[in-house]
Amino acid sequence: MAHILHIDASARLGIAGKDNHGSHSRHLTYQFVSQWQFGRPQDTLTYRDIGQNPPSIISHDWIASAFTPAERRESWMEETLTESDQLIDELIAADIVVIGTPLYNFGMPAALKAWIDQVVRPGRTVDIDETNRIEPYIPKLADRKRHAVVLTARGGIGFDPGGKMAHMNHLEPNLATALGFIGITRVHYIAIEGQEVGGELLADSVNEALGKVEALVEELQVAFRDAPIPEPA
Repeated sequence: MAHILHIDASARLGIAGKDNHGSHSRHLTYQFVSQWQFGRPQDTLTYRDIGQNPPSIISHDWIASAFTPAERRESWMEETLTESDQLIDELIAADIVVIGTPLYNFGMPAALKAWIDQVVRPGRTVDIDETNRIEPYIPKLADRKRHAVVLTARGGIGFDPGGKMAHMNHLEPNLATALGFIGITRVHYIAIEGQEVGGELLADSVNEALGKVEALVEELQVAFRDAPIPEPA
């Protein structure tokens, strides 16, 4: 049985094409999760809407708490890290992390950056080997095969690798770096482009992306069927 962590980061409510001013990235995540659950109803799901309920921005107290060894933390430190612990627990439990996010000003929304800052944490998702000056970081989420599915909506066009705007896309590369740093290296990308252009270009991009979502769900479900997820000890 697999577990999915579904994260929506768009500030928009609803689904594009269905709701007024709806979100294209939420459309993609809805399609992915719905199709997954139809094919594997036994799998479980955790949903977190950080677009509407963003995680806290890390503070001085957070940094002081996170970088204090667990055995030396005071009670206020444990309380400070409560939100981070919950978000990390959700991530650790996941076999597939589905992230729906728009491209805002060439990068990720502030809410998604806040989530990244809460879950990339020493002692929980990455260890530091101070005796190794060359490769001191040890990703803790490399303990089993996890997948991340990044479903993106962009206003412009040409942000895919090789496109004329690719050098200005700091969303997917940033996510790949942060997720890989903690051990999630199997990352899949699907994007809708042309929201600002609209018309046939956007419609074609939406249809193409939905087709890719369908194909990716089928591909991953075959992989999970052929290599069952070990049950937690």
